[in-house]
Amino acid sequence: MSETPKTSPPAWAAPSLGEAVVTANDIAARVSELGASISKDYAGRPPLLVGVLKGALTFMADLMRAIELPVELDFMAVSSYGAATKTSGVVRIVKDLDVDLQGRDVIIVEDVIDSGLTLNYLRQYLGARSPASLEVCALLVKEGVQRVDLNVRYVGFTIGSEFVVGYGLDVGEQFRNVDGIFHFTGTTES
Repeated sequence: MSETPKTSPPAWAAPSLGEAVVTANDIAARVSELGASISKDYAGRPPLLVGVLKGALTFMADLMRAIELPVELDFMAVSSYGAATKTSGVVRIVKDLDVDLQGRDVIIVEDVIDSGLTLNYLRQYLGARSPASLEVCALLVKEGVQRVDLNVRYVGFTIGSEFVVGYGLDVGEQFRNVDGIFHFTGTTES
């Protein structure tokens, strides 16, 4: 029996969230497709997945299981939002990588790309470490808000410019555990 896609947030989150932008079922199907593409493109040369914490954690966990190759993982933590719903444009590295990138095939795994400034910074920062290749896999790309040219090889979904939460994305550390991705319409509890 087929499960009906959840288009409304769970009751506990409903006061702050609108309708689904991307359902959990749509995410699962697209992550499977992305994993298949990466498996094909990197056959014979297993990639290092670099997750950008904390938002990409859920996406990266599902993506790595969808890749039919050995993969290695590492994580970076960067900040350009703080507790705000719009990027400040200032990128700060909170946690750097533990592995050497020289000669490695690296895929940056991002939750959402809006202005593109954080991604642009990460590409330059990691590219200076001499990887064999450096690509990007983003769950979401916000349409029409980029301030720099993007060249993202793997894109889950293109969405509007509204602030969204769920499936790892948050506002003030809330709503990461919501299945699916929803418009944020309210305020957070402190």
